[in-house]
Amino acid sequence: MSDGKRLLDKDGVQDAMGKLADSILAHPRGTDDLAMVGIRRRGVPIANRVTEVVKGRTDVPLLEGILDITLYRDDLTQVASQPVVSGTQMGFDVTGKRIVLFDDVIFTGRTVRAALNAICEFGRPKAIELAVLVDRGFRELPVHADHVAHTVETTLEEVVKVHLQEVDGEDFVEVIKLETPVGE
Repeated sequence: MSDGKRLLDKDGVQDAMGKLADSILAHPRGTDDLAMVGIRRRGVPIANRVTEVVKGRTDVPLLEGILDITLYRDDLTQVASQPVVSGTQMGFDVTGKRIVLFDDVIFTGRTVRAALNAICEFGRPKAIELAVLVDRGFRELPVHADHVAHTVETTLEEVVKVHLQEVDGEDFVEVIKLETPVGE
């Protein structure tokens, strides 16, 4: 348990997965050659859950993958002195596919930049879209999410923390006040 301000409870997180699935299915590109790719760490269970919702609503065959962006980050030295690379699992050729990348929160856009670089190492997709549970603003790069479940205004003194059953033991999203603002 934590002392942050709750944005989404367990039911809210579940509803957010449905909202992302609805947005993906309603996209003008359709569902041909659709591949769902989760960015490690919390993007993976989000991708898995949304994929299950989409499968439950349609008979569209979906490709699934896991993307590790660790070595593509521009802040690698700030993240850890010994980064842990968990590995990418892309069991299909991305060339010509409509890739939907999943992440928990979009903030500066730097994770997305790293993910774009990583995914293009595997081929040339027809399109790459971004699906996020929470958009909190404060971009540093010209990046936007195509599919957003929840948008929240924050300050640089706050962080959005997503807790998922598969990683953290329970589902909820909160905003936590930092003692030292981001970027200082």
